[in-house]
Amino acid sequence: MKKIASLIVILCCTCSFSLFAQEEYILLDTLDFANFQADTFSFSQDTSLLMPFFAKYESVITGKSGNINIVQIGGSHIQAGTFSNRIRRNILIQHTDLIAGRGMIFPYSTAKKCNNPADYKVSKTREFSLIRNVYQNIEKPLGVTGIAVYTRDSITDITIKMNDKEIPYLTDMIYILGFPDTGNVVPSVWIDSVEYKPVEIDTASRRFIYKTAPFKDSFLIRIPCDSNSVFTLTGILLENQNPGITFHSLGVNGASVESYLKCDYFVKDLELLKPDMVIFGLGINDAADRDFDTLQFQQEYLLLIERIKQVNPNCAFVFVTNNDSFKRVSKGKYCVNNNGPLARGVFYKLAAQTGGAVWDQFEIMGGLKSMDKWRIAGLAQKDRVHFTHTGYNLLGDLFYNAFIHAKNKCARLETELLQKNNKIIINSRN
Repeated sequence: MKKIASLIVILCCTCSFSLFAQEEYILLDTLDFANFQADTFSFSQDTSLLMPFFAKYESVITGKSGNINIVQIGGSHIQAGTFSNRIRRNILIQHTDLIAGRGMIFPYSTAKKCNNPADYKVSKTREFSLIRNVYQNIEKPLGVTGIAVYTRDSITDITIKMNDKEIPYLTDMIYILGFPDTGNVVPSVWIDSVEYKPVEIDTASRRFIYKTAPFKDSFLIRIPCDSNSVFTLTGILLENQNPGITFHSLGVNGASVESYLKCDYFVKDLELLKPDMVIFGLGINDAADRDFDTLQFQQEYLLLIERIKQVNPNCAFVFVTNNDSFKRVSKGKYCVNNNGPLARGVFYKLAAQTGGAVWDQFEIMGGLKSMDKWRIAGLAQKDRVHFTHTGYNLLGDLFYNAFIHAKNKCARLETELLQKNNKIIINSRN
C-alpha cells in the first residue's frame, strides 16, 4: 500500500520533505474512489503566461534574488486557511532561505462567529462589527480581502501571533489597510512594548505604512477611537525586504465571483500584492444556485480577470474546479449538486481563454457523488461541501505535486522551444 504523510510525496515528487509533527498518515490505496492520476495542471494550448511564471519562479530559487507573489482567491475553503497554508508550507519548506513575508492577512476572529486561519492567532480587547462582500447591501467600500471589520467609541487593541514555528516569517514593514469613517484615527503598531507610528499615510489608497524592527512572533495594532470616531479595517499586509516567495490567501465565507466584483478597492489593493500567479478557488457558491447560469459565471470570471490584468497583464492563472458537493434538502437529507460538472466545463473554457491551467479537483475526487465517499473516509465534513482538516491537507499536498509537475513541464517545453528555434536559425543560415 502507498502511504502519504499528508505531505504527499507519492505520485510525482522526488523532493525530500521535512515532515511536520503529529502527521496523519493516509493509505492511498484505501481511497479507490479517487482519481489521483488526474493530479496535474491541465494546460491550455497557449502557455505564454505559465512558462514565464515558472521561469521566474526557478530564477528566484536558483538566483536567490527577486520575488514571486502567488495569490489564492476563494470562499470558505480559503478563509479556513488549511488548504492554502498546506500549499504555502509545502513550497516554503523546500526553500527556507527564500521565505518572504507572510503576506496579506485579515483578523477574521475579531468579529463574532468568524473563523480564522490556524497559522496565526488573533485576540482583541473588544468585538468588531463585520462586513463581507457577500452581503446584499455593502455599507462600506471593501478591498482585495473582500471583508472588513470596524470599531468605534474606544481604544481597541488587536494582537496577532504567528503560530508556525517552522516557517519563520520575518516582518519589518506593515501595511494597515483601512480608513476612519469619522474623526482622525491613526492606528499605531506595537512590538515588544515599542510603539511605531506610520511613516506614510496614503488616504487616497487607504493605507497606513509602518517600518518596524524585524520580528517573527507577534505584534499589536492599537486603534485609538474616541466617542466621535469610527475606524474600518480591510486588511493587514506583512512584508520584508528580502528576496523570496510570498503566498497570499484571500477568502470569504460564502463568496462567489460576483462578490469580489463588488469590492471597490480590489485593484488598488492588489497593486500591493504584485501577483505573478493567481489561483482561483471561486465557484462552489455560484454553482449552489438552482438557476446556475454558466454563461454569466464565465463572464463574471472574465471581468474579475480583467481587473487582475490591470495590475499585471502577464499574470498567470490556475483554475481550481469546484469540488463535488451535495445540497441539503431537509434535516439529515442531501442530494447531489448536478451543477458541479457544468461549472467544471466553464473552468476549462476560462483556461483556454486566458492561457491558464486547470487543476481538476472534481475529477481528482472521483467525479459526481464522490463527496459522500470522502465523507465516509473522514476527509469531508457532514455538510458534504467542506473538507476535514485531513482532507484539506491532502488536497494541499496534491495541488503542490501538480504545481511542481507543471514547473518541470514548462522547463521541458522551454528547452524544446529553444532547441527548435536554434535549428531554425541554423537552417536559415545554411
